[in-house]
Amino acid sequence: MTIGVLQLGVGVLYALYMWAAPDSRSVPSVTKDDLVKMLPVGFCAMGAHCFSVFALSAGAVSFGQIVKAAEPAFAAVVSTAVYGKSISTAKWLALIPVIGGVVLASVKELDFAWSALIAACTANLFAAFKANENKKLMETPGLKDRIGSVGNQFALTTILSFLFGLPLLLAREGHKWSEFVSLFRSNSVISTNLFTSGLYFYLYNELATLTIKKTNAVTQSVANTAKRVIVIVGVALVLGESLAPIKLLGCAIGIGGVLLYSLIDKIVYG
Repeated sequence: MTIGVLQLGVGVLYALYMWAAPDSRSVPSVTKDDLVKMLPVGFCAMGAHCFSVFALSAGAVSFGQIVKAAEPAFAAVVSTAVYGKSISTAKWLALIPVIGGVVLASVKELDFAWSALIAACTANLFAAFKANENKKLMETPGLKDRIGSVGNQFALTTILSFLFGLPLLLAREGHKWSEFVSLFRSNSVISTNLFTSGLYFYLYNELATLTIKKTNAVTQSVANTAKRVIVIVGVALVLGESLAPIKLLGCAIGIGGVLLYSLIDKIVYG
């Protein structure tokens, strides 16, 4: 919890710097009512990030990323059950390889942990709610103009996420704060990794948001699939994690299912 919230805090510092720096980014002119409407998005973003961080620390990073790849399944269920949106039959069928791939990749997982699985699934659930709440939010008349840019939109979301996470951090792990500060000061690896991971997380998400605005659905689907492959294989190689054949097969089926889910309506219905 501490690492996840402080990573959001690094993003807040970057966002404030971008607003304060001359000729950099204009400050959004949002109202109090606008900020209130943004609270659900901020809360869901905080939950998605913090549970993702916990999932990656509770088990193999590659395993956590494979479970995270099943996010479309959670999005489909939440969109249908909570927000009353319709999902085509083709998309529902495309979820079969997504879920099957995750299950197959988990069968021989040497570093399997229920806590990692539950945390990754919870992160997917928060991400699904965030996507729907964000879409509903951006339908507010005039809000886009008051925010000013995609960068400002993500900055505001990050600030709200940090504010939501801070009291939870203090309530859950506040008794260990002095211990963490001591470790932070004495170990340069922790301090360096905290700042760099927080900054990279912010910049990646801001760039991803900008990319969504400037590319078509097919490009986004292919890029997202490629990202999953690079992350899963990359972390396994760097961290020396197991990539057994059955795990690779499950990973390939699951990620292929994600790509199919993204494109199936265009393929079937034109």
